[in-house]
Amino acid sequence: MKFAAEPKTWIFPPSFSPAALLLLSLFIIHGCASSKHDVDPTEGMPVAEIYDDAKAELDNKQYATAVKLYSKLIARYPYGPYAQQALLDSAYAYYMDKDYETAIVTGERFIKINPRHPSVDYAYYLRGLSAYSMEQSMLDKTFRQDPTERDSRAAKRAFSYFNELVTRYPNSRYASDAIQRMVYLQNSLGTFEIHVARFYLRKQAYLAAVNRAKYVLSHFQKTPAVQDALVIMVKAYRALDMSELADDALRVLELNNPNHPKLKSLSKANKKG
Repeated sequence: MKFAAEPKTWIFPPSFSPAALLLLSLFIIHGCASSKHDVDPTEGMPVAEIYDDAKAELDNKQYATAVKLYSKLIARYPYGPYAQQALLDSAYAYYMDKDYETAIVTGERFIKINPRHPSVDYAYYLRGLSAYSMEQSMLDKTFRQDPTERDSRAAKRAFSYFNELVTRYPNSRYASDAIQRMVYLQNSLGTFEIHVARFYLRKQAYLAAVNRAKYVLSHFQKTPAVQDALVIMVKAYRALDMSELADDALRVLELNNPNHPKLKSLSKANKKG
């Protein structure tokens, strides 16, 4: 005689309270939903289609989304023109998103991987632009503070990057703009040194003021800061009772800029002395 199978009864251990069972069921439901949500929409897409989607996001100023798509493209198709352009576009996207340090790193990666690429000069230029923009951001903040607290490394790095572009690719379409920015950076760095020298002059740290002024004469010879450096040297040397050195600086100022607005007052002070 066959007996009917008894219905199965699920018996949970006493440790599973109703609350725990509720949490478990919610976890299972959430896991299923997450697995559906985490499906990559670009899975199986051709490389050209992924690139077009990324470029569309870039054109729409959705820089973070564009970078994610470019990263997926490079991971799946690491070789070929699409991967090269995706890396260069990523550097641009980071720059536009004001993530300047990552833009520099990405640009350097492109240069290292594709040293003979037809657009490698743009990678050099973009690297310089990123450092230049960092310098501008720091400049806006620092000139509201004690000038000696400013970190001028960003400006120096930007100048170095632009200089490398101009040296390696003098006929690049970006060379002219790079040169103009280099002139600005030189003037900016020279002006910064003058601010610091004046600060020392006000604090009666005359030797420090002279040293800063000498640095300007040595490193920023073609900038307007040179004339101001000579004025500082005259004042600082006189305060140090070094009249001969003060007179030498004054003569150089008279020869190079006879119309300097500070010249009359310095000359009068010299005659009174």
